[in-house]
This record gives sequence, structure tokens and C-alpha cells, in this order.
Amino acid sequence: MADGKRTGEKAGWIGSWLWGFLWVVVLAVIYLFQRKTVEGVLGLILFLIAVFFVFVFSPWRHPAKPFWTLMLPLYLVFFTLAAWMISSYGGFKNSGLHWWHLFLIIPILSPLGAVGGRKWTDGEKPRAGTKNPESSRRI
Repeated sequence: MADGKRTGEKAGWIGSWLWGFLWVVVLAVIYLFQRKTVEGVLGLILFLIAVFFVFVFSPWRHPAKPFWTLMLPLYLVFFTLAAWMISSYGGFKNSGLHWWHLFLIIPILSPLGAVGGRKWTDGEKPRAGTKNPESSRRI
């Protein structure tokens, strides 16, 4: 559907990624109120980079690419933001985290396995008169 429909799917992509990065804005504002200007401004800049990536790597801009290739840069920004947060707290030990907290990454990566192999074109309906069962496949 190249006519601009599928607004629900687009809103889901944009909304879920932005919601996932919202904690950065909250933490950056807290840092600014605590007069940790460098950490706060850096957090806001990283958030703006994340927002930029959400739109640049959106699947409707790259309909033939698998979702996992579009999610990898966003995950890279996410883990960069996590490293920013840990370093802003003074390192891994000062942040109150333990080595076993790294296992919490596994559910965060679940979308790569769940929808990573799909493409934006997989959700398009076949045009009238065409017989392409792959393009109309539903999971």
C-alpha cells in the first residue's frame, strides 16, 4: 500500500520507540535540575539522535529491508544511552547494578526474534489481478 495508509502500524513504530526512549528525557531533566549540566545536555542530545533514528530507520522508508536491519541502529542508540546512564551515575558499581542485571537485556531484544525477519512489504495486500501468496501472508 504505497498510498500512505497503514497509519496504525506507523504510529506503533514511532510511538513504541519514542516511549522506549522517554526515560532519557526524564533522567536528563533531573540531571539539569541537579546542576549536572554536562550529563543533562548530553542526555538530551542523545535523545534527539534517538528520535532522528526512529524516523530515518522507519520501515516504510525502507520497505524491502528486514526489520532487524532497521532495529539494529535503534538498539545501538539504546545501549549507548544505557552506557551514558551508567557512566553518569559514576560507573557500574555506583549505579547500584549487578552483573545479573545484564540478563534483563534478553527481553529487550525479543522483537528481533519476533518480527526481525519480516519486511514492511509483507503487510501489503496483493494488487488486484496478482497472485502472490507471500505478500499477503499473515503471521
